[in-house]
Amino acid sequence: MALGIENVRVGVVTDVDNATGCTVILAPAGSVGGFAVRGGAPGTREAAVLSAGSPSSSIHAVALCGSSLFGLSAAGGVADWCAANDIGLSLPGGRFPIVGAAVVMDVHSPEERRIGPQDGWDACEAATNEAPAEGSVGVGTGCTVGKEGGRDWGSKGGQGWAICSEGDITVGALMAVNAFGSIYRDSELLAGCRAPVEFPRYPAASPSEMFDANGDPVGEAEWGAMSDGPTTNTVIGVVVTNAKLSKAEACRVADLAHGGITRTVSPAHTNMDGDAMFAISTGTAEASADLIADMAATAVANAIHSAVISATEIAARSAWPVDRRGLQPGP
Repeated sequence: MALGIENVRVGVVTDVDNATGCTVILAPAGSVGGFAVRGGAPGTREAAVLSAGSPSSSIHAVALCGSSLFGLSAAGGVADWCAANDIGLSLPGGRFPIVGAAVVMDVHSPEERRIGPQDGWDACEAATNEAPAEGSVGVGTGCTVGKEGGRDWGSKGGQGWAICSEGDITVGALMAVNAFGSIYRDSELLAGCRAPVEFPRYPAASPSEMFDANGDPVGEAEWGAMSDGPTTNTVIGVVVTNAKLSKAEACRVADLAHGGITRTVSPAHTNMDGDAMFAISTGTAEASADLIADMAATAVANAIHSAVISATEIAARSAWPVDRRGLQPGP
């Protein structure tokens, strides 16, 4: 089953030539949604209606998209598909789906095609209850990690998922890993900054102290371009559980699920990241919100590991290798 939860469907669209894509998670009828953001530079849709302050608890789909703010338009295609398939809030004007969305920045030139409404529609058409693909697919296609020493030293990121179970309770997580920081499992560096260990890294060093791949000082302006600027990194994802959660509990689970990011990404939640998490409760099993939050953080951490382990080099992003040999640990 997709993310270990009955009736959850996941679909992906991958554009290898332009190193971008999108991933859609379709929620079962009656699901409760929540949302939490910890990064300093998020790009999201329906953040307000999915927050704890909104009286609405419904969620019908989540779209995780490449192409930065332009990719949010793919969520419109998801909403159109949901409405066409009689999914959404029933209002006098028809069906109105609640489609949460978050984006990663994988655009590197104006000539690259950007994700749009048709991609969101196509991802819905492709959605199944089978285990989703991992690595350089969907929203993970153009993801990169380990840019705290400058973009020259980064590595390939990707899309990953994991499941955590306790008795009859299940929590699944699907993550897109485009982190500014590097990815660790315990003390092992799985993917990230390849700069020599003596080279400075953010935030211990300022951008003006960075060096390029030739060992020359980068300088503040050039470092901004090399790292794609201050708003172009993020780890985004969804946790789904078969536990019954209220709207407030779903939002707390989404917030505490970010703990899986802090376990695996260093540095995490910087001003250069737009880290955002959605939570979906299908509402069929009883469990405490604390248990679900703890399981969610574990699933998120494992999904992040799986994303970078599964990543493959693609021609459009060949500057970021996936070979982990020779990686140097951070200071």
